[in-house]
Amino acid sequence: MTPKHCSLGFLISFFLTGVAGTQPAHDSLKPQRVRFQSRNFHNILQWQPGRELTGNSSVYFVQYKMYGQRQWKNKEDCWGIEELFCDLTNETSDIQEPYYGRVKAASAGSYSDWSLTPRFTPWWETKIDPPVMNITQVNGSLLVILHAPNLPYRYQKEKNVSIEDYYELVYRVFIINNSLEKEKKVYEGTHRVVEIEALTPHSSYCVVAEIYQPMLDRSQRSEERCVETP
Repeated sequence: MTPKHCSLGFLISFFLTGVAGTQPAHDSLKPQRVRFQSRNFHNILQWQPGRELTGNSSVYFVQYKMYGQRQWKNKEDCWGIEELFCDLTNETSDIQEPYYGRVKAASAGSYSDWSLTPRFTPWWETKIDPPVMNITQVNGSLLVILHAPNLPYRYQKEKNVSIEDYYELVYRVFIINNSLEKEKKVYEGTHRVVEIEALTPHSSYCVVAEIYQPMLDRSQRSEERCVETP
């Protein structure tokens, strides 16, 4: 099927068969490994095709709900799609609430049962990216400016908040003297502007920054940024 969304006639046929139960559900079509993948509160539902499905021979239907709700809600943008993912960031924006998602597949007039995700709580399960660094040389020192990861656009526009409003974050900065191949921690705290002093002239240094979440005991390290001192 070439269109992204299936035709209205196919949808009507799907629900007539699915709701009335005139055709059996096919376990071989049932989506596999249905999970939320979350980074910086961008919450994406992902899955794999059923055992007998290959290529784009099927379409998928996505529903979601908050834990405790009886009624499932359709995700209209993910209704009859060929992709193996669905962005549910806006639908799961109460980050301390648990959610479920589920996916159903249809192919050649047959359909599967729903495949359900494990319970998903964004605050607990999202992975926070390491900080972004800007490094400037100032009078023989390095001025390191750290930036926390960006939140989804909806959070920024509607709530005017940063990721630091949801977690206690600790920043760590390390410097590596390449000639000595030795790493040293030069800062740990909540400030995002760090000055590294007492550097050897005409030397090569690399800087690494880390973001640490004490409540969850998680950390993410940035890639090295390297400079030559004058």
